[in-house]
Amino acid sequence: MKAITILGSTGSIGTQTLDIVTRHPDQFRVVGLAAGNNTSLLAEQIRQFQPEIVATCYEEKLPELKEAIADLPNPPQLLVGEEGVAQVARYGDAQTVVTGIVGCAGLLPTIAAIEAGKDIALANKETLIAGGPVVLPLLEKHANKLLPADSEHSAIFQCLQGVPEGGLRRILLTASGGAFRDLPVEKLDSVTVKDALKHPNWSMGKKITIDSATLMNKGLEVIEAHFLFGLDYDRIEIVIHPQSIIHSLIELQDTSVLAQLGWPDMRLPLLYALSWPERIYTDWERLDLVKAGNLTFREPDHAKYPCMKLAYAAGRAGGLMPAVLNAANEQAVALFLAEKINFLDIPRLIETTCDRFTTQNNQTPALEEILTADRWARQAVIAAREEFNKGDRLISLK
Repeated sequence: MKAITILGSTGSIGTQTLDIVTRHPDQFRVVGLAAGNNTSLLAEQIRQFQPEIVATCYEEKLPELKEAIADLPNPPQLLVGEEGVAQVARYGDAQTVVTGIVGCAGLLPTIAAIEAGKDIALANKETLIAGGPVVLPLLEKHANKLLPADSEHSAIFQCLQGVPEGGLRRILLTASGGAFRDLPVEKLDSVTVKDALKHPNWSMGKKITIDSATLMNKGLEVIEAHFLFGLDYDRIEIVIHPQSIIHSLIELQDTSVLAQLGWPDMRLPLLYALSWPERIYTDWERLDLVKAGNLTFREPDHAKYPCMKLAYAAGRAGGLMPAVLNAANEQAVALFLAEKINFLDIPRLIETTCDRFTTQNNQTPALEEILTADRWARQAVIAAREEFNKGDRLISLK
């Protein structure tokens, strides 16, 4: 039985991981949980899975959580804040830590888990995008495993099983196209938050659903694939695949192409990250190719999805630039979700922030440099927005 800890237990990744634990109680047990605002759900999870240690990100939520589990005969140790989450990440005999915290907030607890000798089931792509120059050397130093738990990188990882070193020629990341894949580019100017949150295939959190609509999620995945699999950016490509049945492909040196297929279900890559190298039987719906029907592909429209080029440019620049890109995107998406900017302002704000980053771009930055760049980029997005009259829609920031 594998002992696991889940960071972001009340979010989409966390709840689906706990569904796996519920279905396979003989395979997994929960040691620790960390979560944010959803105190009632966290209390339910504590009752069901009986973890030894729990952290809530917000100190003001602690009294409510204590009251919700006051009748438990053996309540877990309760912690709060960033340091509390880090303590959960490094705690006890958990072999694997599932990192489901959204955004760059997941970086520090992931580092804490690595330094404590834990393997990582990585569902937080920002860990490598912002922190790759720090995280990869740490993994080597501590001899930890980092296994991708998102669908695309899990697909690549699965296809690479048995491929000899040097056999990988090219990576093809598939993208659904998000909420606006069939909407003409000229209509994007008037879309709403509600529109952008209507993903056609996947059930995900708000931030990543917006990233899917801008295709920034795919740009970020390109950077993550570079760190995970060691290919340069010219050999990592994006293709629109509306059905989301093929989760990604690899091309080998002899031009053979391997793909991983399945229904859109995040539990599959999560289960593989937890069970690798084993394969655990499930009773989930099996893929029926006849039912799936036609599988189609098309080239992404760069005019419609400018975030892709921004991500490639940041990745090629390296150093601190991916951290700046990631933080600018997080802040711009937060402004959009708060209905303070227009959908098309997201890439404009990101591009302006990246253009204004003039710090010497050290290719091997230290953790504090990454965190400083992250804080700077968030403030730079806010400053750029505030250069315009309150309530005005951004037309151009150049």
